[in-house]
Amino acid sequence: MLRFSPTWSRFRFLGRGALWERGAPFPPLPRAEGRERGRRHVPGRPRAAPAGAGRLGLRAVPPGAARRAAPAALYQESEDWTEHIRILRILTKMFLPHISLEDVEQIFFSKVLPKTLQFFDNLMCELSSKAKGLTSQSTELCSTVRNLLQTVVQLLETLTGCVRYLCSVQELSLQSIRSLPFSVLCVVKSTFTHCKDSESLYYGHLHLISDLLQSMFKETYSLQKQLMELVDLISIGSASTEDEITYMVSVIHTVLEICSVISNMDHALHANTWKFIIKQSLKHHSLLQCHLKHSDILGGLCKDTLLSFDSCLQLAEQMKVSEIQEDTDLRLFQKTVKLCRFFANSLVHYTKEFLACFSDSCSQLHQLFLQIYSKFPPSLYAPEIFEVHQDEISQVFLVALDPLITQLLPFSPFMEQVLSENLGLPPEQQLPQCLLLLTIMDKLSSQPEEVQTLWNTGKSLSLFSALFLSFQQCCGELSLPVCLPQVVSSGQPAVPITLYHYVCVHLCSFIASTLPSHFPQLERALLDAVLGSSMITSLLAMDSWCFLARYGTAELCAHHINVIAHLVKAWPRDCCQVSALGVLLRRMLFLMAPEHQAKFAQKFPPEEVENLAVWQHLSLRALNPDLRAQVASQLCSAGLTQCQQWLNSSRALGGLPPVNTALSVLLAACSSADATLEAELKTSVLAVLSQFWSFLQAKQVSDEPCLQKTLCLLLHLLEFFIQALDAQLMTQVFALQSSLLQLHPPDHVRLAMVDFLSSMGKVFIPQEAQRQVVPQLSCLFASLLADQTWLIHQHALEAFTRFAEETRHEDVVPWCLNSEEAKNKVVNFLARVRQVEETREARTERLKQERITWSAQVLKVDGELESTGEPVAKRACHPPSEEQYKAAVGTMEGAVEAVKLLLQKGSPPSWLAVKLEALHAAIAALRDSLRA
Repeated sequence: MLRFSPTWSRFRFLGRGALWERGAPFPPLPRAEGRERGRRHVPGRPRAAPAGAGRLGLRAVPPGAARRAAPAALYQESEDWTEHIRILRILTKMFLPHISLEDVEQIFFSKVLPKTLQFFDNLMCELSSKAKGLTSQSTELCSTVRNLLQTVVQLLETLTGCVRYLCSVQELSLQSIRSLPFSVLCVVKSTFTHCKDSESLYYGHLHLISDLLQSMFKETYSLQKQLMELVDLISIGSASTEDEITYMVSVIHTVLEICSVISNMDHALHANTWKFIIKQSLKHHSLLQCHLKHSDILGGLCKDTLLSFDSCLQLAEQMKVSEIQEDTDLRLFQKTVKLCRFFANSLVHYTKEFLACFSDSCSQLHQLFLQIYSKFPPSLYAPEIFEVHQDEISQVFLVALDPLITQLLPFSPFMEQVLSENLGLPPEQQLPQCLLLLTIMDKLSSQPEEVQTLWNTGKSLSLFSALFLSFQQCCGELSLPVCLPQVVSSGQPAVPITLYHYVCVHLCSFIASTLPSHFPQLERALLDAVLGSSMITSLLAMDSWCFLARYGTAELCAHHINVIAHLVKAWPRDCCQVSALGVLLRRMLFLMAPEHQAKFAQKFPPEEVENLAVWQHLSLRALNPDLRAQVASQLCSAGLTQCQQWLNSSRALGGLPPVNTALSVLLAACSSADATLEAELKTSVLAVLSQFWSFLQAKQVSDEPCLQKTLCLLLHLLEFFIQALDAQLMTQVFALQSSLLQLHPPDHVRLAMVDFLSSMGKVFIPQEAQRQVVPQLSCLFASLLADQTWLIHQHALEAFTRFAEETRHEDVVPWCLNSEEAKNKVVNFLARVRQVEETREARTERLKQERITWSAQVLKVDGELESTGEPVAKRACHPPSEEQYKAAVGTMEGAVEAVKLLLQKGSPPSWLAVKLEALHAAIAALRDSLRA
């Protein structure tokens, strides 16, 4: 029980601090003025003394003594919470208004508020302790808890009244109320935390005290709002002490801690609290800039932005799942989107003022963009939401966030973060990184030259290189593919286009605006991408390079072609990068000016053997007719000479690479300039080709990759002379293919066989060769149609269809289909019957898993290459692992389920029962082997 001390009871208070001795005459006081609650003091009007002061019977003493003694012994340990509140109300309502502003901190706040905080802490501790044992049956405990909550509410009301009074006072200074803001913030934070944890604290019994908890929340809300108004009235100028600056910083950081507590409690409260932080930080910008914890404030803004954005997506997903848009859910969704917009605007505003302080915080901003776009369509990891909700989020929130990127462009630390070579992003953030880089590219063209130089030159990577590296990681999105909106023609609405198309359009647009001084970085990035391990990235670089060749000057195009040609000429023949450079060179030759093409033919004379490595990749259709005929004739002559030299020599395998180059040149000439070749030259080519088949052996071809390449080139060349094949040569060709197919040659050899077989429909097989060729032809088709490699199987179906439509040997067609399965596949192909299609959801999940496997394999290979500098040598085979057995058995189970599904859809073929019996016997044999 708190008691008045003897010293305090000796005084009574009157007017503006006038103190009276016992027995002195006391003027009568109007009761209304003393008792009326909530009345604010009007400056200039005499203050009324508190009612009931006469009952204290005080005598006049020095005012200073009263000020020192008044609150000193007011608060003592007691269980009577109500008495505490009553005394605090007396102090704040009757005594506080009569203390001058200069003395209020020293006399009142510095002495009363510490005791009030201690009282509040004891109260909350007691409340938390009692709440743990709360049950519906314990009415006495329930009553105690409710009384405690009511006391907290009364305390909050009292503090709110105190702060409200101070808001009415003019010319406030921080020193005059120094103890108040921090004390009130401690109370606010503690009560909000109690409300936030109430569900777990009052587990299962929240309904017993929910009304008082709601009152507690409302009063805390009012107290915080009143305090923020009070702090807003205070200004600290350039003459402020370091202590005042530190205190204001502490207030802002404490409010920031409150933000983390109330983030999911109330939208308006959350937004207003952040408004206060931003406003006070900007209001005292010059004084607080070096003292604020900008990383914490920025981190809090980013965190709350993401929390609000997640809430938007959850609400949108719920409406999508339920397929019902209730007004309540829709309104809540719209309010949450607006809260997201508020956070986006706050980020833009705060970043604009304190950008120089964000050197160590750029990773937070980078992650903010990546996490937002990883959860929003077209990301594979985004939830399914209605398009109307997607549009609203884009138009309200993402549009507001967009200026933030523009503000960050001149900031070097942000550039270093975004273009870092070792970001180590998870799979779901690879597409967002790519889209962020494209957004930066779109904005850079309107930036000053120094900003463009900052990004295009980079520190570890240029913007060009970073885009290609990021694009390479988006294998899942490219395979699906995902689509993004793009305005294809001016004045028309945006239409969805594939990710590849989208990236290509934006990259080419950026290339068009690139300064000439940045071309070295562009050319280096393009060349690296063309030579990279990713085929789709190499293709993107080729498309972009071709755009540059067409958009730029003719001289630039010619220069690039000459450089690429020199690279092709100097590169080892068997290197895979040569193929990519060859494709690029082939495409760019079509974009070359005619006069530059003539100079190119002079710079790389076709008749010289060392230049055949360049011409083998080119299409002579790119040249004008006169130059085409001249180059084709020169190439054929040089190629035939090279082949004849090898055929007349010892025919060593080591001499085959130049021969393969010569055959490639002959193929280029025949495929693109066949009409311009003289008949005599064609006869010479066929004669040389015929000589190769006399010494090729199936076993040797199967073992030697260089001979496999020779065979593929010979088969492709024979397609141009298919009508001129004699019986002997045709017999040799089919005999070799039949023998080789039994040795299981590589895919590219089987594909060459398929292409050759498709051309057989144009020719009538000579009578003397039919006995040998026709059975081999049908067997080859039958084997290739049954190939388990989907690419070869598809090409075989197309080749067989073409052969069946063109051939005059109709009786051969049924022989090629030696099983019901083969017949069904061909019939379904001709009827364009689709196979069982994978759902988009299933395909998305599969691509996610494939991406994880691919990323892990890339990291493993890269790590091994870094440690050794060389590819890892082949390791000895180990016994099969348990995982391999599980995978094999899982495949069997999946096949069984597939057969069950097919049986449910229709009647099975006649051979199925026999096949199942054979499988049953095979499984039984496997089971018996395990028992042995």
